[in-house]
Amino acid sequence: MHMADALVAPAVAGTMYVCSAAAAAYSVKKVRLENDAKKIPVMGVMGAFVFAAQMINFTIPGTGSSGHLCGGMMLTALLGPYASFLTMIGVLLIQCLLFADGGLLALGCNIWNMAFYGCFLGYFLVWRPMQGKGLSRGKVVGASILGCVASLQLGAFSVAMETMASGITELPFAVFVGTMQPIHLAIGFVEGLITAAVLLFVYEARPEMLASTQEAAHKGKLSFVHTMAVLSISALLIGGGLSLAASSHPDGLEWSIGQVTGSTELGADAGEDSAYAVAGQIQESTALLPDYAFQGSESAWGTTVSGIAGSAAVLAVCVAFCYGLRFWRRRKHG
Repeated sequence: MHMADALVAPAVAGTMYVCSAAAAAYSVKKVRLENDAKKIPVMGVMGAFVFAAQMINFTIPGTGSSGHLCGGMMLTALLGPYASFLTMIGVLLIQCLLFADGGLLALGCNIWNMAFYGCFLGYFLVWRPMQGKGLSRGKVVGASILGCVASLQLGAFSVAMETMASGITELPFAVFVGTMQPIHLAIGFVEGLITAAVLLFVYEARPEMLASTQEAAHKGKLSFVHTMAVLSISALLIGGGLSLAASSHPDGLEWSIGQVTGSTELGADAGEDSAYAVAGQIQESTALLPDYAFQGSESAWGTTVSGIAGSAAVLAVCVAFCYGLRFWRRRKHG
């Protein structure tokens, strides 16, 4: 669901940057008040895991489309809404700058559409209320599916709204939104199953890692270190190996555009000094592995290196951010 710059007008892009930045600033404030050292490795490892998992596009049967994990619901169940939102920003930032996945001008839109709903609404409207008197396997599965479906539906609708408000494409709102919602309903359901599988593993291995869990209903089967090791190795294997099996079909957004216009490619009319041109030039200079491949090469090693390098970059960004906050807090109270 990564939006390209060609879908958004600079005014809409700027507005969504402000909205996403406000949510990020509030999240930083909340995370800064926390004193949970274990969140640092969880943010890093799970950020890397989500990055790797997003590289695997799964086919939606009978449609010619594919989808991929967003990850907000998974992260918010483990980290809470604020740390998960910041982790998702790290994922989307690395994707945008190093791999040119999603437009730089549209980054504020992508953060809002792919991170805000899953992290905040997924937590406050689904995950926390469904815990009730405690977690169970059924609640984990139900919350995962409901949260992913709801967040994908809201994200898809926001894409259509932002595109309509921009008014720079030939995508009629009613037709576009009528195409986006059903395909992302299917994608959200599959993401819910994937999310449920990961969270069920954590529930069995280390239930106290799940956000808002007051008292674990059972003793975990693995230590915290071993649980993190399994998730780290999984991220490495997914990004470096399973990503090679990703579907070649266009994702839900590209497929929807193709259904409406007959082409998955949209171009924005831009002068050399326009916001589109500037954003494109910046991305061109920072994207070391555009489209998750070596420049000018179709070697499968490009995908493998992209998966491993991207996961490592997300981990480094998240951990550096956390230690930066801790250093700032110590100086302030020193």
